[in-house]
Amino acid sequence: MDTLGVVMNGVTGRMGYRQHLVRSVLAINEQGGVELSDGRRVTLRPVLVGRSAAKLEAIAARHGIPDWTTDLGAALADDRNAVYFDAQITNARIGAVTRAIEAGKHVYTEKPTAENLDDAVALARAAREAGVKNGVVADKLFLPGLLKLRRLIDGGFFGRILSVRGEFGYWVFEGDWQPAQRPSWNYRAEDGGGIVLDMFPHWAYVLENLFGRIEAVTARAVTHVEERVDEHGRPYKVTAADAAYAIFELAGGVVAQINSSWAVRVNRDELVEFQVDGTHGSAVAGLRRCRVQHRSATPMPVWNPDLPVTEPFREQWQEVPDNAEFGNGFKTQWEMFVRHVVEDAPFPYDLASGARGVQLAELGLRSSAEGVRVEVPGAGA
Repeated sequence: MDTLGVVMNGVTGRMGYRQHLVRSVLAINEQGGVELSDGRRVTLRPVLVGRSAAKLEAIAARHGIPDWTTDLGAALADDRNAVYFDAQITNARIGAVTRAIEAGKHVYTEKPTAENLDDAVALARAAREAGVKNGVVADKLFLPGLLKLRRLIDGGFFGRILSVRGEFGYWVFEGDWQPAQRPSWNYRAEDGGGIVLDMFPHWAYVLENLFGRIEAVTARAVTHVEERVDEHGRPYKVTAADAAYAIFELAGGVVAQINSSWAVRVNRDELVEFQVDGTHGSAVAGLRRCRVQHRSATPMPVWNPDLPVTEPFREQWQEVPDNAEFGNGFKTQWEMFVRHVVEDAPFPYDLASGARGVQLAELGLRSSAEGVRVEVPGAGA
């Protein structure tokens, strides 16, 4: 059995620890490794990297991981380590990923890949010129709800798709009387925070992979909650947007509207939901569920504000069955990337796709600042 050394930077954070280390890398080893096309298996040897020796040592001891260090250079210099993974805060990513590319490591990273388009493009170019394999996490595509939606699209359920309406978000506590669910850096633009840079790269690959190329964006980014309290109990001014309301125009005339907010109380079944309307049917997909209504079963509502609504609208939708066992999406992508590294299997979510996500965030912020519709350069090519 082959072993692949993986330098993991940022595992002391919630996402890096829970989804990438525990539920992906360690889970892969527990199942006996990643199975390749020829039947061989590859296990992963994580090397934990971060700034806090105490936190790294505690995680390593908890999971029986022998290799950890605060010296990124030493980890990258070790020839046994073939892959570098990054789950740090955004403004620390460009330097670390660049060092990994220069060291000849294959790179796999969380998004956004950079704080601005120039840096994101430079990363993609550096990886291409160095000849290293590279990938970006595209976790939303592997949610059970969106996998079911993909199945409907591929099966022609919708006919011609007309529009997409997305709602994402929840109320993040301000930190005064209840602790916030997100780190305070998310609310500081100077630290790479803000919901546009955080979420628009997600919407870029979701829309691009499911519905079509994004040709233009109109967005309004706002800061609804202007002061919060950090992890140490200190009040601070919010300098980044905590909500964004956007219209994305897609190839083929599809219009997508997506609201993203950390200042909204949830009145929907899941924290993210997409309604897709087509000529032959509609669907509402969330994290896990997906419900449909075919045109043959569509009711005929009549607008009459003088009478109470008697139609049980939500009950008139049909649940899409699982018809398969859905594993953890982060783990699925790790397996895909390992196969990409070891046997050159396809992995379409590369640093170039990550750069398109950063581009969309940059254009969305420009649209908001200037109050204009912004076309995506090269979208019509």
